[in-house]
Amino acid sequence: MSQRHEALGIHTIGADGDAELLQRRQVLRRARIAVVVVLAVLALGSARIVVTRMANAQTLKEDSAVHAKLHVRVATPQPAKGVQTLTLPGTLQGFVQSPIAARASGYLKRWTHDIGSRVNKGDLLAEIETPEIDQQLTQAVAARGQAAATLALAKSTAARWEALRQKDVVSQQDLDERRSAVAAATANLAAADANMQRLRQTEAFKRIVAPFSGVITRRNVDVGDLIDAGSGGGRALFTLAQTDPLRVYVNVPQSYAQQVKTGQAVVVTQAELRDQRFDGKVARTAGAIDTANRQMQVEVNLANPNGTLLPGAYVQVELPLPASDTLTVPGNALIFRAEGTRVALVDAQGNVRLAAVTLGRYLGESVEILQGVSGKDQVVLNPPDSMADGDTVAIAKGAA
Repeated sequence: MSQRHEALGIHTIGADGDAELLQRRQVLRRARIAVVVVLAVLALGSARIVVTRMANAQTLKEDSAVHAKLHVRVATPQPAKGVQTLTLPGTLQGFVQSPIAARASGYLKRWTHDIGSRVNKGDLLAEIETPEIDQQLTQAVAARGQAAATLALAKSTAARWEALRQKDVVSQQDLDERRSAVAAATANLAAADANMQRLRQTEAFKRIVAPFSGVITRRNVDVGDLIDAGSGGGRALFTLAQTDPLRVYVNVPQSYAQQVKTGQAVVVTQAELRDQRFDGKVARTAGAIDTANRQMQVEVNLANPNGTLLPGAYVQVELPLPASDTLTVPGNALIFRAEGTRVALVDAQGNVRLAAVTLGRYLGESVEILQGVSGKDQVVLNPPDSMADGDTVAIAKGAA
């Protein structure tokens, strides 16, 4: 039997078998414990991975929701500043500026002042040679003498005929004819006097004098040039400008025209004259809007005693404007749609509402809002074109 069991590999139960069986049971128990430990570790690892993935998924979902919400910067409408300044371009002009033309034709004999010369009223600027006018004046003087002699003869003849008429030697008709001859001679003498005075005044125009005090800004002729009388077909000999005071014309837009008044103080600056400001005053306004450009012309006068400012210079005119009680928003808050101008308002819950607004004056970086917003509203800055009513947004930290 033992041999059969040995042949079959089956151990016989005995003392040695019990020890071996006990040893196997311990090995099995240890194996089971190891398996349980491994399975527990694997289960814990799997549970940890599942929990981590669930947490990551929740975090990703929350982050996606946060990033999906539009973050915007907002601003609160502000009252207009106390004093606003409207800066407009303009060109300086002489207070009186005129081309000087000749009233007598001839050749330029000489000129006495060149460009840049300061002259006083009545100073000689040039002389013109007029031989034809001289001859016409001589002829007119001779004709006047003839008319005077004819008048003297007619008077003496009429006096003699008056005496003869008293003696009834001549007829009344003859006396009336002599009286008529005196009247005609008197009229001829008056005509001769008028013609002589006209030619003398024309000859006086040979001397070109300054009509007012100022500076010669242009000389267009030289000695020997042919001068044509009048300003229609002839050229101007000189251009004379009065440089103190100066005047500048500016065009004020219609939206500001009502706020510009006569006597209002202004400041004139020139880019080339840094850190220099010149005080002026509104002398007059056109009092009407030009239909071509919807602007009103305003004349500003300013003193120039030192001649620092030059006529024709390009300057900037700063017009101070009174404050208004309207609210202003940044210009980048406006939304231009087909239905009109809008601004995006955000409430406490982050909901967007597009409000229609009525625009006032453009103040550079800001725009006046006449209607549509209040001082407590929060206006979205740089709103996207796709923003619509009911959108939910988040206000960015540090927004103005």
